[in-house]
Amino acid sequence: MKQELTWRVSRFEELTTTELYDILHLRCKIFVLEQDAPYLDMDYKDQKALHLHGYIDGRLVAYCRLFRAGDYFSQACIGRVVVATEFRKYGYGHDLMRRAIELEESALGETKITISAQQYLKKFYESHGFRQTSEMYLEDGLPHIEMKKE
Repeated sequence: MKQELTWRVSRFEELTTTELYDILHLRCKIFVLEQDAPYLDMDYKDQKALHLHGYIDGRLVAYCRLFRAGDYFSQACIGRVVVATEFRKYGYGHDLMRRAIELEESALGETKITISAQQYLKKFYESHGFRQTSEMYLEDGLPHIEMKKE
């Protein structure tokens, strides 16, 4: 049964050590271990990001980071979009993207958003108004495409 997420929005310096640990743990669990893509997740961009994190009963379930134009790509961007494996069947990824897009507009004043999407998630991102703007490329050994929402 789907439960309501409790959302938090934090700048890097506002994250508690526990929140940061949970975020890095989830990202490593999914992006490095589950996807078998050894790469250095901690890229010194977290310090510029706005962090959107959703919880159920104190457990981190959904997360992404948001950037203003120029802080990552020339346009604003959303990245490190992740939902814990056991919670994916409930649609939390869609909740996360809707909230992330809203925050890009309301908190950061951005309306043009770029993402570097894993290619297999193309339809998911298209359902949120993104369109493919590049050919496939490898990022950390995984097929990705650039997508934009304008």
